[in-house]
Amino acid sequence: MHPPSTSASSTDLWTPEQAALNLGVSIRTLAAWRSTGRHALPYVKMGRLVRYRPQDIAAWLQALLQAKPTAPAATGDEP
Repeated sequence: MHPPSTSASSTDLWTPEQAALNLGVSIRTLAAWRSTGRHALPYVKMGRLVRYRPQDIAAWLQALLQAKPTAPAATGDEP
């Protein structure tokens, strides 16, 4: 998986192929996500064309981040 470029302007749009490559998924997976609504990955629809904004993908990935559970603090009371 490639992280989205942070230098992308607000007018940059990725094709499904570019988005799939950067997310490490197939184009068919993106199409399935769009049709089923399984993941709320934002996209732009212009007629029959589908495009993705890199900043939307970055924000979507950020929202998916899970915090690692922290280990309980050692109290020294255990053997």
